[in-house]
Amino acid sequence: MFRKSLFILFLLCIFSLKLFGQTINLEEVRTLALLNSRSLARSSLAIRNSLLEERNQFFSLLPSVSLNYSAGASYLDSEWNFVSPQDTFSSRAELDISYRIFDGGRRLLQRELSEISTESVRRDALAEYFNVLDAVDNAYYAVLEAAANLEAEESSLQTAIFSLTMAEIRQASGMINRGEYLRALADMEQRENSRNQARRNLALNITRLNSLIGIPGSFPELQAIDLTVYDALIQHLAGINDDEIYDLYQRLWLIVSTSNPSLARAALNSQRAEINHSLIGRDFVPVINANIFSYSLNYSQMNGFSTAPRGSISISGTIPIDFWVLNNRLERSRNNIESEAMNFANMQINMEIDLYSSLLNLVGLAGSVISSRRTLDYVEMNFEFVLERYRLLQSSISEMQDASTMLINNQNSYNRSVYGFLQSLSRLRSMGAFEDENRMMEILLGR
Repeated sequence: MFRKSLFILFLLCIFSLKLFGQTINLEEVRTLALLNSRSLARSSLAIRNSLLEERNQFFSLLPSVSLNYSAGASYLDSEWNFVSPQDTFSSRAELDISYRIFDGGRRLLQRELSEISTESVRRDALAEYFNVLDAVDNAYYAVLEAAANLEAEESSLQTAIFSLTMAEIRQASGMINRGEYLRALADMEQRENSRNQARRNLALNITRLNSLIGIPGSFPELQAIDLTVYDALIQHLAGINDDEIYDLYQRLWLIVSTSNPSLARAALNSQRAEINHSLIGRDFVPVINANIFSYSLNYSQMNGFSTAPRGSISISGTIPIDFWVLNNRLERSRNNIESEAMNFANMQINMEIDLYSSLLNLVGLAGSVISSRRTLDYVEMNFEFVLERYRLLQSSISEMQDASTMLINNQNSYNRSVYGFLQSLSRLRSMGAFEDENRMMEILLGR
C-alpha cells in the first residue's frame, strides 16, 4: 500500500514537472528518491520473504494432512511363471492426518524467532527509509548551496571585471602604475577561476542528486527553501543555555531510545540470541506425534475393495549422550547472548554521543546563521561604501579587492551555516525516526 501511494505521488511529480516548467520541490524529490531506491526495494522483498517464513512457522503448528496413492501389478509369480498383470492389479489410496502433540516448545520458539526476524527486517527497512530521506535532503541542500555559491562567485567576477575596467582607464590617464593594473588583472583571473570551480561543484552536486531521484533528461530547477519557516527555531536554539540544551537532549533521547530503528534492531538481536539458547536446550526433550486419523481405500483384482481406518500415537525422541557437544553449543549460545548484549549497550552509548553532538552542532549552526547573516549585512554595506568611493576615485584597487573578497567569503560562510543547519535537522529526524517534521520542530522549540 505504501509503495502504491509513492507511485501515485511519483506520477503527480512527473505531471507537475511537465505542467509547470521543470521545477521541483523538496517533497517531490523525496518521493522520487524513495521510489528510485533499490535498497528500499530490496528491503520490501526481504519483508515479504520474512512474512512467508513466519507463515510457514504458523502452518507447522497445524495438523499435517497428506494424501498418498500407489498402484501396481505383477507379471511373474513365486515359481517364475508368467501371469496376467490384469489379474494381479492392486491399488491403494490413503488419507493421513497427523499432529505433533508435544515437542518441548520447539515450534513455538521457532515461530517466535520468525516473528523477531520479521520485525528486525521491518526495522532495517525503516532505517533505510530514513537513510534515503537523509541522503536526498543533503543532496538537495548541497545543490542549493552550490547554486548560491555560484551566484556569489558570478557577482564577485562581475565586480572584478568592473574593477579591471576602471583600472585600465586609470592607467591610461596615468593615475595608477602598471603594478596596480596587473593586480586588478590577476584578481579578475582568480575570480574567474573560482567561478568555474563553483560551476563544476554545482554540476557534481546535481549529478549526485540525480543519481538518487533518477529523472531522465534535463535536470529540473529546484525550488528554494523558505527559510522564514525556520526563523523562530533558529532564534530559539541560538539563545538557549547549557542547562536548556541538556534538558532538550534528555527529551530527545526518550524518543530516540524507543524509535530509532538501529537501536530496536540491536534489542531484537539480543532477544534472538536468548531464544536460540533456549532452543538448543530443548534437544533433550522427546517428541510425541499423534496420528489423528488415517483412512485407506484398497483394491485388488482378487479381493476387491477394502478399507482400513486407524489412529495411533507414537513417541519418538533423541537424547544425546555426547553431552560435551551439547554443552559446547550451549556455551557458544551463552557467549552470543553476552556479545549481543554488549553490542546493544555500545550502540546505546554511541547513539547518545551522536545525539548530543548533533544537537550541539545544530545549536552552534543556529548561532552561526544569525551571526553570519548580521556580519554579511555589515560587509555588504561596507562593500557598497567602498564601491562608491572607487567609482569616485577615492579608493584604491587593493581596497576594492579587499572589500570584494570579504563579501564573497561572508556570503559563502552564510550559505554554509544555513544549509548546514538544514542538514543537521535532517540528521536529527533520521535518528528519532520522525515522520512528522513539524512535531520534531515543536520539540526543539520546547513545546
